[in-house]
Amino acid sequence: MLKAGVVGVGSLGQHHARIFASLSDVKLVGISDSNQERGEEIARRYKTDYFPALESLIEAVDCASVAVPTIDHHRVCAAFLDAGRHVLVEKPIAASPAEARDLITRARRNGRVLQVGHLERCNPAFLAVQRFITTPKFFETHRLGIFVPRSLDIDVVMDLMIHDLDLVLSLSKAEIRDIRAVGIPILTDKIDIANVRLEFESGEVANLTASRVSSEKVRKFRFFQPNDYISLDFRNQSANVYSLCTADTEFGKEIISRNIVVESGEPLRNEIESFVTSITQDTPVVCTGEDGLRALEVAHRIIADMHMV
Repeated sequence: MLKAGVVGVGSLGQHHARIFASLSDVKLVGISDSNQERGEEIARRYKTDYFPALESLIEAVDCASVAVPTIDHHRVCAAFLDAGRHVLVEKPIAASPAEARDLITRARRNGRVLQVGHLERCNPAFLAVQRFITTPKFFETHRLGIFVPRSLDIDVVMDLMIHDLDLVLSLSKAEIRDIRAVGIPILTDKIDIANVRLEFESGEVANLTASRVSSEKVRKFRFFQPNDYISLDFRNQSANVYSLCTADTEFGKEIISRNIVVESGEPLRNEIESFVTSITQDTPVVCTGEDGLRALEVAHRIIADMHMV
């Protein structure tokens, strides 16, 4: 039985603990959190142990989820990897590309899985449209969230937009030719709303919008490819494909709309189960350290080129 731990049990990390505790082939050995009261509370809830010292947890597990603030990703992940433990780290992989590269090097040197928690790769809606994807040419994404006092150590590009950046980059392997970005700080001293246009060397274009001060939650991802328009709603886990088909009409063609069957499920559970499978069955990692690095590098380029209004 795989022995797992969770570091950081805040709003998201507590769900890592919940899911690990529910898996039949995994034992949640313990959790660690800088807030001892919080850590003990979550440990009691999921019938596991609280480890005040990170070193003690590292010694007790085979793998760990790391859901601490981004600034601490490198320090915590490096300690686990150097001890020969597998790591699932929440996005972004690290605070800087240099830190991300170092984690990738440590994982390779020790022959361990390093998976990055870009959650939407495991969203049932995204999984359901894989068989329809050919050569996407134009992307449009909207990720809007209601303001919550967390993840304020990073701006909205690193907090929210990076999810969609990762998906766009997973579908277009070309280099980026041009970035045009505009951002606005509203409630914090960092960017809270951003709009970005990416142009790729191979001609693809992506328009991305992210906000953490919206009045509603929106998670929509749309892309166009020859003869198809594919629309995903990650929040509702729904997907539609609109295709141009030959038909016996005046114009010889018609647009066919198809609602894609999506098997609903919890993306985080899918993500953690894929992490466990990568360890136990040596299957491909759903989002590698290299994938996380590429998204982080583009996010940093966007922030550097951001025009403040």
